[in-house]
Amino acid sequence: MELGRLEYLQALVTEFQVTDSTGNKRRRSLALPVSSISSRTRSFSLAEAKEQVLANLANFAYDPSNYEYLRQLQVLDLFLDMLTEDNESLVEFAMGGLCNLCLDKTNKEYILEANGVEPIINCLSSSNEETVVSAVTTLMFLTTPRSRAQTTALPVVECMLRFSLSANRRLSNLASIFLQDYCTPPQLEEARNLSKHTAVGIPLPKD
Repeated sequence: MELGRLEYLQALVTEFQVTDSTGNKRRRSLALPVSSISSRTRSFSLAEAKEQVLANLANFAYDPSNYEYLRQLQVLDLFLDMLTEDNESLVEFAMGGLCNLCLDKTNKEYILEANGVEPIINCLSSSNEETVVSAVTTLMFLTTPRSRAQTTALPVVECMLRFSLSANRRLSNLASIFLQDYCTPPQLEEARNLSKHTAVGIPLPKD
């Protein structure tokens, strides 16, 4: 990186925030001057530019040395906000970024305090396989004695039972681990009795 790590990440955040999907420009309190933003988005549509920048931020979230900077730049909030977007790619990258971040105790606590579990659970209904896999993995990482009632709520357990029956081995294996390691026998019994493994409920993602 030619710029310092914090400055580079801040430039990415600013680039994302000043360009919205309607083509409008907006400035926020943490933004750098617009003149400092890279010109690389000019060759992309605005939507593609946002996707590219968010994907870059999600990749940087993989490196623990970036965690403090990403918290400082409120990237966790940005990722959480993007989970409700209609653009499936933005949701995928945001979910992947949260998945990368939540292994860290401080990040985990922040996501839980920000009521992040509910929008993550909602991502289980995505038709995008990557989004669903990241959501399942993130729920595992976020499960604590305090959060377990929410991360392993009955609808989640029912969903994991259905995923465990999927022909998609990646998803079925991950769901089986969730059921085995994070759910109690009474939870499994209740979910099985309620769902009877029918196709009603959260749909499986597309292969």
